[in-house]
Amino acid sequence: MRLVATLFAATLPIIAAGPASQSTVGWEHGLAAAQKRAKAENKLIFMDLWAEWCGPCQMLQKKVFPTPTAQGALSKVVPLSIMVESLDGTANREGKQLAERFRLSGYPTLVMLDADGKELRRVEGALDPNALAKFIAGK
Repeated sequence: MRLVATLFAATLPIIAAGPASQSTVGWEHGLAAAQKRAKAENKLIFMDLWAEWCGPCQMLQKKVFPTPTAQGALSKVVPLSIMVESLDGTANREGKQLAERFRLSGYPTLVMLDADGKELRRVEGALDPNALAKFIAGK
């Protein structure tokens, strides 16, 4: 019985931690905070400009970003999520400003920025996890 209790106690931290694939990166929700973090961590910024009513945007958030491939790629950058429009079409203040600044023409728009907020590259539309990882890596 003591052996079973010892084995259980030894595996408890592993069970509590859960599978590695469930870990999530820390998303920022404002450009200023993302820039500050990018400068501190010496990373680029991955910005997702999206609308709450947008099907492809929801697919990215629910089916792509949580995957191990996407999580691995997102861990190498500072992920920034900016909702531009809510479900009823109401514009988010910072989202609207960024949509104008980056001349948004469709949802979702994914933009790589340097730590100063300068655009490096962009893509419009949803990507699968592998294409997302390639985009983030600049390939």
